[in-house]
Amino acid sequence: MRRELLASKKKETGRSLDPRTKLALLITIALFVLSGEGGATSKQFAPILAAVPLILLLTEKSWKGSVIYFVLYGGSYILQLWALPHLSGLPNFLVVAICGFFMRFVPGIMMGYITVRTTTVSEFVASMKKLHLPEQIIIPMSVIFRFFPTVVEEYNAIGDAMKMRGIRFGGGKASAMLEYRLVPVIMCSVKIGEELNAAALTRGLGGPVKRTNICEIGFHVQDVFFLLLCVVAFAIPIVTMITGR
Repeated sequence: MRRELLASKKKETGRSLDPRTKLALLITIALFVLSGEGGATSKQFAPILAAVPLILLLTEKSWKGSVIYFVLYGGSYILQLWALPHLSGLPNFLVVAICGFFMRFVPGIMMGYITVRTTTVSEFVASMKKLHLPEQIIIPMSVIFRFFPTVVEEYNAIGDAMKMRGIRFGGGKASAMLEYRLVPVIMCSVKIGEELNAAALTRGLGGPVKRTNICEIGFHVQDVFFLLLCVVAFAIPIVTMITGR
């Protein structure tokens, strides 16, 4: 409930992005930053797309996440740009591998984290309804959208229970750590999936009657800006292919 109220408050201030905009950014970043598609011109545009998660983290006042993201991506970018020309052999290979991993995966992972963290299930369902997606897609996606945060909460609860029983890394029972943590997480995951699916159906997601939603979603100035950024990212390889440059 507290998260829903906070999300509504952010929506009133106009700072929060529409869920459809977040999904568009996630797909764009995954396509052009993670996969590296689009040619040399798109690769030069990739750092601009990679800066989007940092901007969103700063607007959400997630200072810790902003610092972590800047250190991982910004540090890798600077290291690859300035240190790589002066290295050779094994150090060169290690820098290319490590920097390439962080520069490709961190933006997409962070954008996915932002999308899940700042979007409620109600907002997600409302946005999917406006896209006129069928119920067969909306229900599984809404369950998945809530599944991972719930699993993380269960994982932390299991960790706390293990600490109370004196089971921790480096202790006498460290060999049983995997069994004590992995088995409960698997069992909880199955149970959580069934409960979330039942909750979605109970709320009328699979009903024949049109479902009402109190969430007011819509595009604002910031949504238009980021959507134009996505359009430019997709237009660059098309223009490059047409002009042959």
